[in-house]
Amino acid sequence: MQTLLDKSVEKMGSGINSIVKASALEMMKRAYKEGIYVQISAGYRSMEEQAALYGQSRLYSYNGKNYSNLAKPKVTQAKPGQSIHNYGYAIDYFLVSDDGKTALWTVNTKWKRVAAIGKELGFKWGGDWSGFKDYPHLEMTGGLSYSQLHAGKKPTLSLKFKPDSDAVVTEPPKKEVAPNISKDRSKNKGDSIVVSIQKTLNNRYGCHLIVDGIPGPKTKSALIKALQIEHNKQFNKKIIVDGKWGAKTKAAIVTVKKGAKGNITWVLQAVLHFEGFNQDRVDGTFGIGTESTVKSYQKAQGLVADGIAGKNTFTKLFG
Repeated sequence: MQTLLDKSVEKMGSGINSIVKASALEMMKRAYKEGIYVQISAGYRSMEEQAALYGQSRLYSYNGKNYSNLAKPKVTQAKPGQSIHNYGYAIDYFLVSDDGKTALWTVNTKWKRVAAIGKELGFKWGGDWSGFKDYPHLEMTGGLSYSQLHAGKKPTLSLKFKPDSDAVVTEPPKKEVAPNISKDRSKNKGDSIVVSIQKTLNNRYGCHLIVDGIPGPKTKSALIKALQIEHNKQFNKKIIVDGKWGAKTKAAIVTVKKGAKGNITWVLQAVLHFEGFNQDRVDGTFGIGTESTVKSYQKAQGLVADGIAGKNTFTKLFG
């Protein structure tokens, strides 16, 4: 199970939305318990990667570069910017043989069962589309179209499950071996950096979060609370510490940029990681890596990509 999860996290990429990511991993765990082995083959896809896929079997250029590859079969109808993958709200999946060695692409009852689990968790399945059927595809857009996403709108997404309700199964269900559930959930599941963030929020700000490594809404609210506390303490602001992103919190936000150090930078790094713009270190130091990550996030959101986190960037992250 852990091997499948690790490979899938890598394939989903750094630009995947945190709710989509957590829901995809939950789908895999639920399918595993039913003896169905699933792996995610794709998640976030850059415009250039989309152009390369669209160029298969076509004459196509994008931004002055030729992406034609007539030797490969047609795999997508979407040009760059027209795929939900380009905004981090879609995944593709396939099945894996019992021995873990073979990718299975036959759309059978097991495949459809995985799609059904995905739909229970809030995904829409490409196999339900009229016209072109995209059987590996699952997306979660909150009702927004790709044109709305391209215009910078963000869907309101939430987890459809309780992150603390299950643990990773360590043996295949068909052997009827009970899951090895540790009292410390951080050892069993989730992102290790998120585990560290949750522990810091509990210790530094008294947030009483379940340390499960999953960036759910309670953890994100705790980051807003941390931001409010730091602005009140460092800049003598008078923000109500409620963990909600409101007009007064937005108005009080200070700008942070390369060279900054401290807990506000730490919050920025943490929420960027939650949004799928992964940080190798969440250490409160705004260096070259954080600046580059901020620029990537700003570009993805249609903001001025200057690497400086001000009110607009924080509002996109928390609003």
